[in-house]
Amino acid sequence: MIAVNVVAMNRSPFIGLSLAMLCLVIGIIFTWMLPVGQENEHKETIKNKTHCGIKNPLILLCLFVFIITINSGLMYQVINPAFEHLTGLVIWYWAAPYIVALAIMRSLPMKEKRSRFLYIGMAMIIGAFISFMLLGRKTSDYLIVDTLMLGACGIFDLFWWSILGEMLDYSDNPAQTFGIGLSANVFGVLCGGILGMAVTSIGLPSAEIAVIALTVVCVTLVILPPLNRQLVLLLKSHAYLAAYDNMSQSQQADIVHQIKTLDPLTAREKEVLQLILSGKSNREIAEVLFISESTVKTHVRNIFSKYDVGSRAELISNLLKNQTVE
Repeated sequence: MIAVNVVAMNRSPFIGLSLAMLCLVIGIIFTWMLPVGQENEHKETIKNKTHCGIKNPLILLCLFVFIITINSGLMYQVINPAFEHLTGLVIWYWAAPYIVALAIMRSLPMKEKRSRFLYIGMAMIIGAFISFMLLGRKTSDYLIVDTLMLGACGIFDLFWWSILGEMLDYSDNPAQTFGIGLSANVFGVLCGGILGMAVTSIGLPSAEIAVIALTVVCVTLVILPPLNRQLVLLLKSHAYLAAYDNMSQSQQADIVHQIKTLDPLTAREKEVLQLILSGKSNREIAEVLFISESTVKTHVRNIFSKYDVGSRAELISNLLKNQTVE
């Protein structure tokens, strides 16, 4: 990416475009070479079982992506043009902090709480726009602003693309899920770009631009806690359903009796609960038990009430989080 940009700026835009097209062709070739249909039957079963509960986390994730990428559009239309006199530095350094941030996030231990890095990323965006407002337009000023902004972009990009990749395992239509996430990203950058062109055309001072950017960050700060909670429950549910699938029938039956409920479950509710833990949808449960889907929904609501939970993901998490597979 950096090399293509340097060539395009210092040599020829045509050569840069040719290199970009070559990279695209190589990417298509490698994609074509990816194995298809090699997943084992168990993995496919778990995929089919864990599609429930994806809608709300996906909506929140896409909303988060859309809003936070508005600042990316502002960066392209406001911050970068302000340093266009530093072309020799900008053409190669602009993406360096982004790559470093990706490398750091990628190498984090699996047990590390990545949500805290999102708050660090937001602080970096705030710092970038405040620095843009207060500092001048010298080389050192550019290094500070770009490092903070692109470092934050690297943190956020790896976060939502990795989460979106995990969500593909939960979805009945992975292409649609990926397309929704990509659309949120592109639309956010587009809206930010339009906003950037608007504030530039009217000559809005950098202080007011910083206020706009900080407002965007504040909105994402409101979204982040519920988003993190939804994602944690969803990811845990995926792992727990896989563990549940490997348990013996006696272990699966014992789970229902191990956790106290506010009120005892009826015999039918226990049957419905076992099918929920098997990853079945309301329609599938109705077919298995030969009852209507509306009746299943009533049983599910009663189960949620008795376990004091609000969703399938939370129910699965509460019931299976302490289980181990022999």
